[in-house]
Amino acid sequence: MSSRLPCPRFLIAAALATLVGGCITPSIPIPPPDPSEMRIPIDVTSGTATFSYGPETNYAGALVYVYDRTREVGVIAHARADGSVGPTQPFPAGDGDNVSVSFQTADDVVAACVVIRANSPIPANFCTQ
Repeated sequence: MSSRLPCPRFLIAAALATLVGGCITPSIPIPPPDPSEMRIPIDVTSGTATFSYGPETNYAGALVYVYDRTREVGVIAHARADGSVGPTQPFPAGDGDNVSVSFQTADDVVAACVVIRANSPIPANFCTQ
């Protein structure tokens, strides 16, 4: 009975595969924006709204897109170091408009679309379209 030792190339390849596999960790997705943390008050006199968001460390330094899908306009802002945003510059908006809010970090993009109301700065419903 002869027993052969594994080929050195095989051992090196196996060691490299183990090292590379150990370096890859699954990324944990960041949560989508929470409508209860959004403030989108509408100024009915001027027909505009602004956007604010409370601190969320996952959004620190993110590029923030606030887009009124109904009127096809929006604003772009940066989240602060604590992940908070705004208030942004005013953008055209009205009661019942669908507003999409996206946070773009170096690793991920998360978004939520909400329906804004003139009588409440906090969106109560998600977009249906």
